[in-house]
Amino acid sequence: MQNKILIAIAAILALLSAFFYFTNTDDVSGNLSLDASNVMLEGSAYERTYSPVIGAVNAPVTIVEFFDPSCEACRAFHPVVKQILGAFPDQVRLVLRYATFHQGSEEVVRMLEASRLQGVFEPVLDILLNRQSEWAIHGNPRIDKAWGFAEQAGLNVESARKAMFSDEINQILVQEKRDIKALKVSRTPTFFVNKKPLPKFGGQELFDLVRSEVEAAKSVSANKMKDWK
Repeated sequence: MQNKILIAIAAILALLSAFFYFTNTDDVSGNLSLDASNVMLEGSAYERTYSPVIGAVNAPVTIVEFFDPSCEACRAFHPVVKQILGAFPDQVRLVLRYATFHQGSEEVVRMLEASRLQGVFEPVLDILLNRQSEWAIHGNPRIDKAWGFAEQAGLNVESARKAMFSDEINQILVQEKRDIKALKVSRTPTFFVNKKPLPKFGGQELFDLVRSEVEAAKSVSANKMKDWK
């Protein structure tokens, strides 16, 4: 399994440098206007109580990924992150955070949040990233196609369109932008592993940091068992 992960990482490394997208995140509210007291503050800038989580809930190692559904690098990393989760099924969990840096991404994030409320977040996320090149056309995004793909993955589009501008989802988007500013996230994807940033951007670096944190967690667990005995 580890060899397969390394092969996949190596295959995308040459592509990633061209996929970065930097943005100015000074405007944390965008077009939203909400009283700050209404924004959901539970959790921390790394993970909020509403944040989608993939993997073992109680895993000792947490990957936090700030991603943009329109970002090519995020699409390229998606299978690599899933392989890492598969390599460490009980030790690693993924927390997904939204960074709406590209044109059209905010509507797609609202779509994803509506899919989360319907319990179909993962299949909708997978199809949107797998078919990204068909809808996330820079300068002319085809969000209508994204809706069609989401429906294929099980999204009730009529219900999603009613929910996507709810106060809850509005508040989530505001909080995401505040946390992006707090953590100085300026490109996608941005990863933190147990709140540690990557020492250098890359698939191999992500794998190495995750593996290091898994080994550290195992060592701590072994020492606790030794003390207990």
